[in-house]
Amino acid sequence: MRIDIITVLPEMLEGFVNESILARAQKKGLAEIHLHNLRDYTTDKWRRVDDYPYGGFAGMVMQCEPIDRAITALTAERKYDEVIYTSPDGERFDQHVANELSMKENMIILCGHYKGIDQRVRDHLITREISIGDYVLTGGELAAAVMADAIVRVVPGVIGDEQSALSDCFQDDMLSAPVYTRPAEYRGWRVPDVLLSGNEAKIKEWEMDQAMERTRRLRPDLLK
Repeated sequence: MRIDIITVLPEMLEGFVNESILARAQKKGLAEIHLHNLRDYTTDKWRRVDDYPYGGFAGMVMQCEPIDRAITALTAERKYDEVIYTSPDGERFDQHVANELSMKENMIILCGHYKGIDQRVRDHLITREISIGDYVLTGGELAAAVMADAIVRVVPGVIGDEQSALSDCFQDDMLSAPVYTRPAEYRGWRVPDVLLSGNEAKIKEWEMDQAMERTRRLRPDLLK
């Protein structure tokens, strides 16, 4: 899998994509993450990539030309399954979307900024718009980081214990059951006896009951 991220702030993402799970995936050769500075694709001598919007609206808008030049340069080298724009009005990013995107070979993520990007880019170059929540961020870098992490971690082989990823929250549209570790008792707080019993069937039943109870209590919307 290859993810190319186009951003005006590549330095904001450099540390993130070279640590933890994302670093492990790249070292294993299971993922490639490349950062591209959008300012490298502008013809403006001041390296500007934004301008005032037509119509007298407030804010600044990312221009067509540098985005088109960046995407064209990348698509000339390889075929991309998706060209994604991080936008607050895109489809909601969730575990199902992460699972789906983890099956893709190549994708571009364009980080929005300022008041957004010229609508013509969205009309002609973007294949998918994705939002990580109903709020507005200063830029799409954090959204791109969230998406990259969620997508790459479910690529087979990235996590040593693949069963761990499959049992994460939201994989079955439910929250996960509570988890415990040693010691079995601390300050009088005991681990549930069933988890110490060694009875796999009863433990599985407890896990499902707890997951259902937590989902019903904390996120009843998931059960709909």
